[in-house]
Formats: sequence, structure tokens, C-alpha cells
Amino acid sequence: MSFAREENRGAHGKTVMADKISLSAAIRSNLLTLDRTTILGDRTQERLASGLKVNSALDDASAFFASASLNNRADDLLSLKDNIDQSISTLEAAINGIEAITQLVEQAKGLVITAKATSDLTERASLAVQFDAIRTQIDHLSNDSSYNGTNLISNGPDNLTVTFNENATSNLTIAGVDSSTTGLSISAPIASFVLDTFIDIATTQINTAISTLRTTAATLGSNSTVLQTRLNFTEDLVNTLDEGSGKLTLADLNEESANALSLETRQQLGLNSLSLAAQSERAILNLFS
Repeated sequence: MSFAREENRGAHGKTVMADKISLSAAIRSNLLTLDRTTILGDRTQERLASGLKVNSALDDASAFFASASLNNRADDLLSLKDNIDQSISTLEAAINGIEAITQLVEQAKGLVITAKATSDLTERASLAVQFDAIRTQIDHLSNDSSYNGTNLISNGPDNLTVTFNENATSNLTIAGVDSSTTGLSISAPIASFVLDTFIDIATTQINTAISTLRTTAATLGSNSTVLQTRLNFTEDLVNTLDEGSGKLTLADLNEESANALSLETRQQLGLNSLSLAAQSERAILNLFS
């Protein structure tokens, strides 16, 4: 370390002598090394604290914005995933309704078979009343098979549109099917089944209704499978996007921990080196004392 004297002009034109401290090359080099080590140490501690190697665009603009883009798409797909999941529940409600209605129609079929087998008009009249009661329950079931305000099998059914991507360019529209007695064309028993012809009409309607219900159940089940497949795909895609984002910004904590230990050692060595350089200069100064 040495002193150099500089001359400066004061406010009144007088010469003012100023002392300037000059550091030796060894000390200056050690100070710069310590400064760089401190900066690296601060960066390492920030990474360990946040778990990220890219905390802002200042760290790595390309990685930061690419990661943000991946995260934004993942968030959009998560919203769509929830909608797909809710749509599956809507289909399940409709399928459960169809299965229950099918059971009632099967009961109605048993009634018309029994009516055809007897010639007792009183018994036929009683069976006709039971048949009509089942028709009422079919209508109740079709109207009660809604989920979150959507009913795919009521009298005047809703349609269900499901969006699969964030651009709304991939969709599936599921058309509702009227599964009430009106939609199934199951009419009230004619004249209390007094004639076999009236029973035959009811039998034909019941058989047609059962066939229609089976077709509807198959269609709804197929659509439910499609939605479940899309749900699984969307979940996997969101995970892939999250992983991709992490590769761009997440820090390797094992590596950063090793870096922290290395920088701590480097800083200690730098301090020791600076101390030795200072001692060397003091030793030279002692030669003149």
C-alpha cells in the first residue's frame, strides 16, 4: 500500500494537496476475488432459499419467460380438466338415471305379460293402474337425473359441450336424449287393458323403449369413456408442462449446497490471503522504522 499526492485547485485558486491511497496488486486482487465470492455466495443462498435457479428475468430472460409460458398453459389446462371432470359426473348422473328407468320399464313389461296371461278384467284393470304408476316414476327419474343444472335425459334434455384445449378448437358435444315416457313413447294403458290388442300395443311400446334405453346407455357410456381418456391425457400433459417449467427454473439443491460449502471455503482462503498480503506490506514498512 502506498500514498500518492495530487494537486487540486481550491475554490480561491489555491493549490490543495490531496492524499490518494494506492493498493498493491496483491491486495487489490484479493479484494476483487472476495467481492466476486460474496456475489456468488448471495446468489447461491437465494437459490437455496427459493429453490429456483431463475427467480426473475434478470437471471435468465429466455428461461424465465419460457417457464412462465409453460406454467400459463398448465393453469389453463387445469381449468379445462376441472370442467372435463364435472362433465364426467354429468354423464354418470344420466347413466344412473337410464339404468333406473330401464329397471322400471322391465317392471312394466312384467305387468303387461301378466295382463296378457289373465282374462280377469278386474286384475287387468289393477295391472293397468300399476303400469300407469310406473310411467309416472319414469318421468320423475328422467327429470331428477341432473347434475350441476344439466340434465341429459329429461323431457326436453340439455346438450353438453366439453372443451379439451385452451384454444377451444377441440370439443365434444353430447346430445341429450329424452328418456321420459314421452321420449320413449310409452303411452298410458288403453281402456285398462280390457282387450288383448291394447296389451299388445303396450308390449310393443315397452320393447321399443328397452331397445332405445340400451342404445342411449351405450352412447352415454362411450362418451364417458372418451371424457375419462381426455381427463387422463390432460392430467399427464399438465404434469409434463410443470416438469418442463421446473427444468428451466428449478435449482439443483444438492449442487447449490455443494456450491455454498465451496464458496465458504473460498471466502475463508481469500481472507487468509488478504491477511498475508497485508502482513507482507507491514513487514516492508517495518524495514523503514
